[in-house]
Amino acid sequence: MEKISATIIAFNEEKRIAACLESLQGVADEIIVVDSNSTDRTVEIARSMGAVVTLRSFNGFGAQRQFATSLTSHRYVLSIDADEVISPALRQSILRLKEEGFTHRVYSLSRLNFYCGYPVRHCGWYPDPHIRLFDKRYANWNLRDVGEKVVFRDNVIPEAIDGDILHYRCDTPDQFDAVTRRHSSIKGSLIASRHEETLTPFTPYLKAISAFCGSYLGKGGILEGAVGRAISAQAFKGELLAYREARRRRNS
Repeated sequence: MEKISATIIAFNEEKRIAACLESLQGVADEIIVVDSNSTDRTVEIARSMGAVVTLRSFNGFGAQRQFATSLTSHRYVLSIDADEVISPALRQSILRLKEEGFTHRVYSLSRLNFYCGYPVRHCGWYPDPHIRLFDKRYANWNLRDVGEKVVFRDNVIPEAIDGDILHYRCDTPDQFDAVTRRHSSIKGSLIASRHEETLTPFTPYLKAISAFCGSYLGKGGILEGAVGRAISAQAFKGELLAYREARRRRNS
């Protein structure tokens, strides 16, 4: 039977990491947690549940994920976040692959995102496919600070498998807002470094309006009612803050 290493990056996830680790029991043959110096009980909980924990200061999502991959013992790696769990259907799919043998180098997993406990199937939040299971000899994370992804050779075709990653993005609107602000700051620095992109005083507003319309109308957020409006409003805010930060950095 093929063995799998699971990797998790975490920071102050004491409320969620136990559920994440529990969902991996019997699926992962080792669990590697890279923690960005949490100040809560994240590390204690992870170690008590059998995970191997390494502390490392956060240096961008891509770099953190790739560092976690470098610590794994097995060639197939399942990457999951501390606020995610694998669904029963996905669990069975992975166990079947382990039993029958992997026939592909990279696998695409759909992700069902939850907003304050509500499963969101529009706003571009579902099926939200990601490469999260891969043979590390042929695929690895790029080193982008945000918007990171698994990269592999052009001739490798990802295989989709049944089941979802269940992503519990937030418990409250304020929590989601805090994540939006944090990601916008990182994204703003990346935008500022792309000198080929012109940043006028109007750019943040144009990008923000485009993000709202894309989420609410283009991706069906209107069908989610109040939740769709809230998510689309955060899309507006995220782009506005990111491009404002980019202009600030560019002009400083």
